[in-house]
Amino acid sequence: MLRRDIFRAGLAGAASFFGLRQASAATGEERLKVAYHLSDAGKVNFVLGNIKNHYEGTGGNVEIVLVVHGPALAAFKTKSASGATSSRFAGLVQQGLVPQACGNTMRGMDIALADLLAGFQVADKGGVVKLAELQRQGYVYLRP
Repeated sequence: MLRRDIFRAGLAGAASFFGLRQASAATGEERLKVAYHLSDAGKVNFVLGNIKNHYEGTGGNVEIVLVVHGPALAAFKTKSASGATSSRFAGLVQQGLVPQACGNTMRGMDIALADLLAGFQVADKGGVVKLAELQRQGYVYLRP
């Protein structure tokens, strides 16, 4: 094959690839599913910022589950959460964030669901089990 034939074939392939991408976007691609893992209390605001950026970067076309266990869970207690954390968290829940609290951590730290910010659900089998289940369901795993 001549170089120009190879070049033309490459252009044709690229054009059809981009055409297919546009067609799939127009028909509504499946939403990305992401599971965020948070256990480090020092990363709470960082992770909430990442989730905010994730919603903004995808135009909201993403399903996000936040699985919280260990020391990080204390940052979401209603009585001790900072105003900034509470406000940011509530906004993310309104955007569709599904926060899951590790049942093992809750029992170990004597935290009831009513003690946590509104929106939390309990991962009864534990946070790490929940993360494995989400991955099996096709969620992308992120641990910032």
